[in-house]
Amino acid sequence: MKVLVTGSSGLVGSEAVAYYDQQGHQVVGVDNNMRAEFFGTQGDTHWNRQRLEQTMQQFQHYAIDIRDREQLFELFQTHQFDLIIHCAAQPSHDKACQIPLLDFEVNALGTINLLEATRQFTPKAVFIHMSTNKVYGDAPNEVPRVEHEKRYDYANPEDFHGIAETCRIDRCLHSLFGASKASADIVAQEYGRYFGMNVGIFRGGCLTGPSHSGVELHGFLSYLVKVALTGRTYKVFGYKGKQVRDNIHSYDVIQAFEAFRRNPRPGEVYNLGGGRDNSVSIMEAFDLVESISGRKIDWVYVDDNRVGDHICYISDLRKLQSHFPDWSITRSLPSIFEEMIEAESARLAAAV
Repeated sequence: MKVLVTGSSGLVGSEAVAYYDQQGHQVVGVDNNMRAEFFGTQGDTHWNRQRLEQTMQQFQHYAIDIRDREQLFELFQTHQFDLIIHCAAQPSHDKACQIPLLDFEVNALGTINLLEATRQFTPKAVFIHMSTNKVYGDAPNEVPRVEHEKRYDYANPEDFHGIAETCRIDRCLHSLFGASKASADIVAQEYGRYFGMNVGIFRGGCLTGPSHSGVELHGFLSYLVKVALTGRTYKVFGYKGKQVRDNIHSYDVIQAFEAFRRNPRPGEVYNLGGGRDNSVSIMEAFDLVESISGRKIDWVYVDDNRVGDHICYISDLRKLQSHFPDWSITRSLPSIFEEMIEAESARLAAAV
């Protein structure tokens, strides 16, 4: 099998490269390190590309910009892909307002370029689109909540499992990132439903793991671990630090993709996160990182919350689990923290 991974030097992309390479497949990665342009040196993923090139057996890297349709089409003419995993994106909720045209071109135009290349050259391939829960805008904030000592939670029993795919994606405030990703999400569905292509859309919660190049504007847990281990100051933006996210390890993300590849459902949409068991507020995350790392976190509070931010977001995984009953969360929240702290400590030691 030949696999294309876009955003191959990023968190989920590099996890996909490693998984399919280890399974003996040929893997082509597309990544032009625009994350460094978005976020500066802290967001640079060159280290991860080097790691993959040094350790993978059948990995080829191309520094192609997914906005460049001509280069993408040439790539698809050269390689007959069986599986496309599209992870490349401008990923920041906050950064998008500074670069609205670039954000939309990367997230929306880049996605339809890849979908059309697939339709023209490898129409029977399985296409995985990595979407985001930000396509729901702030609609999840309308779910009734209760406030606890260190977190918000859903007030009604029927909402216990979290936000389902039936949550609306319009008539709400998104952020420009949420809007560009919603555009990509819908066009991916259309290629699946209209053209009958094997396209699956996965609306990610907080995706995390040791290969994440987290920064303040994107990468909640990764950035928090970096702050804890380097003694910097973490900024909490609004909601008393009680805002909740569910976190999923990149390995479990790839296993969900693989479940879809084996039994694709054209145009189907799935929420993908850690679920209730892997949900945590910022205040609770502070406690966990401090207990595992032994480092006290220095933090400050900023009254203004991020525009369109979710107050409490837990992914309802029941649809995904009903369609693919062999898939489940395998990495617990404490184990994720332990792995990330160990990996970041090793990187810091190597840099000295």
